[in-house]
Amino acid sequence: MSDAKVMRDGPLEKRSSGLLQLWKKKRCVLTEDGLRLHKGRSGGGGGCGRSGGADAQSSPFGCKAQAKELRFERMATVDCVEYKRGLVYFTVVMATGKEIDFRCPQEGTAWNAEIALALVRYKNLQAVQTGKNRHLLSSSSSSSHLGEDEEL
Repeated sequence: MSDAKVMRDGPLEKRSSGLLQLWKKKRCVLTEDGLRLHKGRSGGGGGCGRSGGADAQSSPFGCKAQAKELRFERMATVDCVEYKRGLVYFTVVMATGKEIDFRCPQEGTAWNAEIALALVRYKNLQAVQTGKNRHLLSSSSSSSHLGEDEEL
């Protein structure tokens, strides 16, 4: 996912899967291929800064090494949008059925909308590519059969 174009970068909260299900701040990077979640640290104690950029990606101890990747190829949908007290709550559903809960401020364009649009864009591009591959496969297979018939 490192070569993909960054579409949005900023804070997002993820509900932990532990017993207490606490909300944990994450620095998230939305790309053409999926969503990267970095451990969110308040303050300036190193780790992943907003300026991250090439240094963080090239460093073996940078953000990329600590990031959890939610790739669109493994994502099914973005669901359950709810608005409460200035926050948007939503769920990313993976192809395996696993649900990951997030929340973000309601101001501006919400993360859920951007993730959903990027997921649709990714799935559409995959469908177009699959259709092109099938067309190429069927046209090359039918032209090779025609060539065999002409030789007889």
